[in-house]
Parts: sequence; structure tokens; C-alpha cells
Amino acid sequence: MAMPITTGSFAKALWPGVEAWYGKEYNEYPVEFIHLFEERSSHKNFEEIIGITSFGLAQVKPEGGTIAYDTERQGFLTRATHVVFGLGFIITREMYEDDQYDVVGERKSKGLAFSMRQTQEVNGANVYNRAFNSTYAYGDGQQAISAAHPNVAGGTWSNQLSVNSDLSEASLEQACNQIALFTNDRGLIIAAIPESLIIPWALEFEAVRILKSAGRVGTDFNDLNALKELGKFRKGLVINHFLTDLDAWYIRTNVPDGMLYFNRRAAEFGTENDFDTENAKFKATQRYSFTVGDPRAIFGSPGA
Repeated sequence: MAMPITTGSFAKALWPGVEAWYGKEYNEYPVEFIHLFEERSSHKNFEEIIGITSFGLAQVKPEGGTIAYDTERQGFLTRATHVVFGLGFIITREMYEDDQYDVVGERKSKGLAFSMRQTQEVNGANVYNRAFNSTYAYGDGQQAISAAHPNVAGGTWSNQLSVNSDLSEASLEQACNQIALFTNDRGLIIAAIPESLIIPWALEFEAVRILKSAGRVGTDFNDLNALKELGKFRKGLVINHFLTDLDAWYIRTNVPDGMLYFNRRAAEFGTENDFDTENAKFKATQRYSFTVGDPRAIFGSPGA
């Protein structure tokens, strides 16, 4: 357990004459993780996302013959177990009483809220940061973005480029083409559409040039920007400051039940005084989980 914050921890807070205290009240970016996931509420210890194999193509029925029958069954299962995240601090009564600037009272409570929000942003972004890492596998035994996602009915499919590529007009067009040919577990084509492009802050300028320019980028031809003309990425560009690979990029599609955030319990803040020591305890807790159900909801490249 961390030591309580005492008068010795903030000696200067006991005396007048300090012009300002810095380091706690910085501006924050608007909440970013909500653009990476579908949010769901939960009232259980965990949530399970289970695939269904569906049916195959219809078969020719010979005249006078019997109709062909198909079957379907449960597919891959992903379980999201909700985790409690918490943090707190302890202040001695003397420090609380003698603090001339409210350095350890209201300001530290704001700092605690800041830490809780940052933790949630990091946890959400880590689903993407680990999307190419086989250590973090989901229901089908593969990482979120893989060239070898299995189908229960047989065969594999991919939600990444055949050759890892940096963000460019050509790589985005190839990604859109591959997404347009996504199939279900039985190999039937589904209407998967690229909806948002998710990038780290370092790719912001390049992404804006690619998506917003009227003509093709980096050429002297008078060609249309096909990505813009066709209305790709209708939900726009999502910039995330917690993505750690600065040349990786991701696409969220319209496929449901994929990138999921389960909110089990919103952030709660509490205080309590210890009878013997008279120390004041401040704490915050929150319970949630992030997971990947259907990986057809995401496409990506780690960069070249």
C-alpha cells in the first residue's frame, strides 16, 4: 500500500506565497475509445459472443427428387469477463487541515478522475495495439487481425492485406476491395462496408490528404479521388492518441457484434475516514471489458 500523503509530502502547501501549482490540471482530449467500439451495457459477470455457421447455397432439386437439406451449428465463442479497475489515495488529517491551496483535496480528486479516464482509454486502445499479436487470441484462436481466421464450416479468411503496407491511397483501395468480398462462415458474400478509418495521431495529415482531396494525391493527373467520390468511410476519420504503433492503421466495418465495449459499472468515487488514524481515504472504481466478437468488424495493416 502507498504511504499516506502527509504534511511532509507537500511542505510548501502549508505556507503562503506560492503563485501556482502545476502538473494536475491539464486539458484532455475528448473521449476517444467510444469511436473504436460498440458500447453495450451488461448486468452479468461476463458476456459471451457466439457465432453461427448459417446455411450454404441452395442445391438443384431434380424433378421428382428430394430437396437438399442443410444444417447449422454454433460457431466460435468469445467470452468477455468484466474487470474492476480502481485507484485511490490517503491524506492525513493534518495535511488536509493545513493545506493552504487545496493541493491535496479537490485537485487530487480531479487527478484521480483523470487517471481513471486515461486507464480506460489505454485499455480500449490496447485491443487495437495487440490486434496483430498472436498472444492475444479470441474465440477462433486467432488475433483480431489475421490472414488465417478459420471458418467452422472449413477454410480460412483474412482481414488484413496480403502484403503489409503503409497508409496510402492504393492500400486503402485494396482494403476496401477485400472488405467488399467478406463472406460468412459458409462462404456467402455479406454486405460489409468500410465505415471509419482509425489511425494514430502521426498519420493524421497523410490521412486527411488521402480522404479529403478532390483529386488523387501525389500525381499530376486530373483524376478524381475515388475514395472520396464513392463515399467510402462515411463515418469519417478517427484519430486516437493511445495507439502505440505509429504506422499501423485500422478500418471499422459495419459488421455488428465485433468490436465490443461492455460497461458493467460506471466510475464511482468514494471517501471514508479511518477512525484510529483520522486519515482520509479517497478511491475510484469502475468495471468494464473490451473484446472482439466477429473479427469481420475490423480490418487493418501494421504498416510496411
